[in-house]
Amino acid sequence: MLALTSTTGKLGGATLNAILKHNLIPPSQLIICTSSDPSSPKLSTYKSLGMQIRSFNFDHPDPAAFAGCTKLFLVSTPAINLDFNNAPPGQGREKHHIAAISAAKTAGVRHVIYTSLAFGSFSGAGVMRAHLRTEAYLKELEEKGEMKITVLREGLYNSSWPLYLGYFDVGKEERSEIVIAGDGKISWTSIEDLGVGTAVVLADDTGRREGKKFYLASGRNRRTLKEVADIVASVTGRETKVKVVSREEYVEFYVGRGRDRAAVEWWSSTYEALDRGECLIEDPTLDGVLERLGLEAKSVEETIKEMLSH
Repeated sequence: MLALTSTTGKLGGATLNAILKHNLIPPSQLIICTSSDPSSPKLSTYKSLGMQIRSFNFDHPDPAAFAGCTKLFLVSTPAINLDFNNAPPGQGREKHHIAAISAAKTAGVRHVIYTSLAFGSFSGAGVMRAHLRTEAYLKELEEKGEMKITVLREGLYNSSWPLYLGYFDVGKEERSEIVIAGDGKISWTSIEDLGVGTAVVLADDTGRREGKKFYLASGRNRRTLKEVADIVASVTGRETKVKVVSREEYVEFYVGRGRDRAAVEWWSSTYEALDRGECLIEDPTLDGVLERLGLEAKSVEETIKEMLSH
């Protein structure tokens, strides 16, 4: 039995949809662990397919949510505020992850598949810090023989370009110059494609993915933020340029526009990672999976056009 978290979220939902669409795992072998009310009508379709629905909460994970499961698909918590103000070890988002993993271990789960992020192994990006701490915790469990692990460093979402492009306000943006604190090639990847790649990994019972850490990112979509801005300009017909400033200038600029200082300081470290090329991924795993299924990675251009046309 496979326990799935965050199936009502973007990546978790795309993964479950791919499992069902491509008939990768029988629904009767899936347990949906959700913070939503298990009796919610939005979960009725899953129930009708034979899936079990169980309550799960990152703040207080109950081992009962994972009872009878041999594998757990753990999507990282969205509670990014835990990471702000340089959260010390054990107090960032990894606090949620470690609690869930510990509950799974108590329940007898033997294999955790964890969604990390497509940054480097020694990244200084605040957005990666909790992932690295979680990866280290999982590695300790593996080395002790207490848990089998698989770490998926998921590519940066196509649809997240507005965040990277200076909190670009889709549909309302009036700036012709966007302030950023660094730039570099990014292997942009659609959530739908990540769902397919992740689903295939979850369905693999050969054991060859155990103990592995690899990236799921498209090789088709390597674009800098300047190139993203050029695509935006071509779609909107309005001038859209980027201005690269220091991290300190970036923070003060966006705090001056009303954004929370702790959040902006946390996010600003992302740009140093882009400058170092951390998000240019060479791993061919995802493109190989898509090709075998007769699929082609969705381009970031297509996503940008879709988002700006609404």
